[in-house]
Amino acid sequence: MHVGAPGTCILAPGFADAYARRGYIEGKNVIFERFAAEGRLERLPEAADRMISDKVDLLVACGYPAALTAMQRAPSIPVLVMNAGDPVETGMVESLAHPGGHVTGVSEVASDLSAKRLQLLKEAVPGLHTVALLWNQNDLAMQMRCTATQAEAKKLGIVTQLLGVRAPNDFADAFSEMDRHPPDAILLVADSLTVINHKAVFDYAAAHHLPDMEELDVLAHIGGLMAYSADQNEVFDRLAALSDRILHGAKPADLPLELPTRFHFSVNLKTARSLGLTVPETIQLRADEVIE
Repeated sequence: MHVGAPGTCILAPGFADAYARRGYIEGKNVIFERFAAEGRLERLPEAADRMISDKVDLLVACGYPAALTAMQRAPSIPVLVMNAGDPVETGMVESLAHPGGHVTGVSEVASDLSAKRLQLLKEAVPGLHTVALLWNQNDLAMQMRCTATQAEAKKLGIVTQLLGVRAPNDFADAFSEMDRHPPDAILLVADSLTVINHKAVFDYAAAHHLPDMEELDVLAHIGGLMAYSADQNEVFDRLAALSDRILHGAKPADLPLELPTRFHFSVNLKTARSLGLTVPETIQLRADEVIE
């Protein structure tokens, strides 16, 4: 089997592990051709074309831009998507139950996840009033997630400060806006651009004692305060299962897009101490993982 895998999250160790549990061992009976655009969307068509010329059996695309590029440039190759927002809202598929075409994968429920992240942030930060949303304006799925987060914030009485970025240099402008209008916390809407530039965000948050909420648990391990996300290992496992079914003759059009069933909440107490924040015990008890 030859799998083309454009997208940063496909580089995680759990991706290959999930396939190995189904008997697909890298270097023996499967080749993974990985490609990370590192936030440079103009590189995705080249990656897709290369994988097509290498005659991959299927494409696993992480993120909406990678998924859209794979769909458009490889209409005859099965495409599995993950971390790509709501594929119905973005127009990638007809419905979750009957995707049609050559796309399936694992979807997400943006409104539910956004509500949970904001509720946890509000509980962890007494007096929370304004949350800065850092998001990639070039990513339609992240724009929709940002809109869903705004709607949930309004229900909770939280004001959102929208700070869209399109390139690494734009983060300086976002930080300047926060200097002028300081928020009470930051929510980083995760895609390749924002994740790759996480250190600049963490450094700013540390310098200004701003708590943050992340959308990927790996970010809590490398300095973020809290993260609430779909369990990525479960997502990888479902992708591997779908891949196996396709390789045994199933058509993507007949395979419903699946929803995560497990979620992971991480709290980094080391980061909390550096921010001068005491994380309530109620939050710590609800966490799946407390990082000391």
